[in-house]
Amino acid sequence: QVQVVESGGGLVQPGGSLRLSCVASGRTLSTLTMAWYRQAPGKEREFVGRSRGGGMTEYLESVKGRFTISRDNAKNTVYLQMNSLKPEDTAIYYCKASVDSWPRATWWGQGTQVTVSS
Repeated sequence: QVQVVESGGGLVQPGGSLRLSCVASGRTLSTLTMAWYRQAPGKEREFVGRSRGGGMTEYLESVKGRFTISRDNAKNTVYLQMNSLKPEDTAIYYCKASVDSWPRATWWGQGTQVTVSS
């Protein structure tokens, strides 16, 4: 069983930066694919980016160049560095841990609110 806990959300002005953290406990981080999703009010949850165990990253087109995912395997922590934030980035951000090989499994965190507003 893996527990996933996000932190670091808050209120930030447009153009500002925020770093979210996601701690995944119960399994070695390098064996997990870690992804970030977000859900804005009235919208479906959408993929933001992911970091695979080998280090490869992928991002939603609209956040490329602004958001960066990194991981610290020693701390079992994944980070989402968000720069040049826009009001449309306002959402609840969720962290997902998954095992992509058999037997597959997925664990979600509870989410952390990010609000971009002046």
